[in-house]
Amino acid sequence: MAPLDANSDKGVWKSGKGKGRRTPKGRQYTDAALAEVQHLLGDRPRRADLLIEFLHLIQDAHGHLSAAHITALAHEMRMSQAEVYEVATFYAHFDVVRDGDPVPPALTIRVCDSLSCELAGAQHLKAALEDGLDPSEVRVLRAPCMGRCDTAPVLEIGHNHIDQATPEKVQTAIATGDIHAHAADYETLLAYRAEGGYQTLQRLRESGDWEQVQQDMLDSGLRGLGGAGFPSGKKWGFVRGNPGPRYLAVNGDEGEPGTFKDRYYLERVPHLFLEGMLIAAWAVEAERCYIYMRDEYPAVLHILRTEISALEEAGIVAKGYIDLRRGAGAYICGEESAMIESIEGKRGLPRHRPPYVAQVGLFGQPTLVHNIETLHWVARVCREGPEVLNSVEKNGRTGLRSYSISGRVKAPGVHLLPAGSTITDLIAAAGGMLEGHVFKAYQPGGPSAGILPATISDVPMDFDTLQAHGSFIGSAAIVILSDQDSAKAAALNMLRFFEDESCGQCTPCRVGCEKAVKLMQADAWDQDLLTDLCDVMVDASICGLGQAAPNPIKLVMKHFPEEIG
Repeated sequence: MAPLDANSDKGVWKSGKGKGRRTPKGRQYTDAALAEVQHLLGDRPRRADLLIEFLHLIQDAHGHLSAAHITALAHEMRMSQAEVYEVATFYAHFDVVRDGDPVPPALTIRVCDSLSCELAGAQHLKAALEDGLDPSEVRVLRAPCMGRCDTAPVLEIGHNHIDQATPEKVQTAIATGDIHAHAADYETLLAYRAEGGYQTLQRLRESGDWEQVQQDMLDSGLRGLGGAGFPSGKKWGFVRGNPGPRYLAVNGDEGEPGTFKDRYYLERVPHLFLEGMLIAAWAVEAERCYIYMRDEYPAVLHILRTEISALEEAGIVAKGYIDLRRGAGAYICGEESAMIESIEGKRGLPRHRPPYVAQVGLFGQPTLVHNIETLHWVARVCREGPEVLNSVEKNGRTGLRSYSISGRVKAPGVHLLPAGSTITDLIAAAGGMLEGHVFKAYQPGGPSAGILPATISDVPMDFDTLQAHGSFIGSAAIVILSDQDSAKAAALNMLRFFEDESCGQCTPCRVGCEKAVKLMQADAWDQDLLTDLCDVMVDASICGLGQAAPNPIKLVMKHFPEEIG
């Protein structure tokens, strides 16, 4: 057989009507959508790790993500449309609209329905708003904790949070166009430096010994305050012991319902945190710092953008050394490896471990991960010495803890108390119980910690003290329940939260949370079946969400059997 001639018009080279394609397979971008996307992205580099930031730009500009814009963004980023779509649909704050579907109204109200807000009447508030507003102009959505439990019930209209919300306050905000974030007065760079701020950082950069600073952290007893409680100084040696480049990632995704201490400090003294972050970055020779801040904190995002720019202008950091990233509504991104995936522009799916992020973290490099409040204390320990923490003792415990206290107390808020404080001490610090309410139960560390009865009242609210009771302190998210509340209903609220926030990666968590919610809605619980379900979730879930989600179920069965039949 003679070989084919590529220049001939015969055989496989023959062309004709209907042969070949003028465009690639799949949905095609439009010139108009591509022009809009290119305008929004400007001269920013088209890197894959910036995908979530770019999705925010489109969402903010148009109020939703259309199929046309997703297609154009995929083309501009040289990514598959499927990859862009799966990231966009993973996060709650992106509204993906298919062809032909109606776009969302111009205004969105998100009503928090986590435990503290539900106790304060969030469901009645949401129902009243749905009845009183035109759904074609305003949509009303339920939302997980917004980190404002001390002013429950809370809602967000646009980017404006309304504390102690009422339908009347919402109507006023709509009428006046008050839908933007409000940043309270805080300590600026100028004020912070006037009080000696950044002198410690400068001294360490000039002549500091990182091993001595690490020892100071260990001597102080400082532990990770995001919930895990790992000794903070030990992390530094692990990260620095691995070849660079190294990174520092700050976990600002304070999503555990009942927690708001990080927001409290950032809205008042952001530079204590920023100096602590730069000290930790100096200690591990980090090439860049990434701050991952939850999208539910628009005022904090504004403060950080402003003050990071001020640090750059003052020459304290090089331009671009601090990279502020905006979350998009995913509780799972509070897990450190899921946060790293999100910073890299992906879905926030927790990684299997090992390897640990200290070895293989951001972009495959050694990464130091710290919580906001942890770095706040790093700055104070370096400035005031380890004794700022280790000199405080109570009930055999050492140190201080920032407790977020809400629920049925008179003065909810962040209360800085000795780590050995009991739940009775915490209630007293928060002004005591509300009039007419008797202390019944409490959430000691977010929904993951479950519910304990008031009879367990003499245990220090600290790391390693609650495990014997099937609980833990976590991020110190304290919610107080009274005799007017149902522990069973509170547990159901917590499991509904986990059902919504499961990343869906592993079957035990994804299916287990959904099944638990269905079983818990029965008048009488099937305790044998729930126990089996809890065991499977604890043993087989990939990350802490699925492993800890059964705690509310187990503790209600143990301590409140009269409520579940």
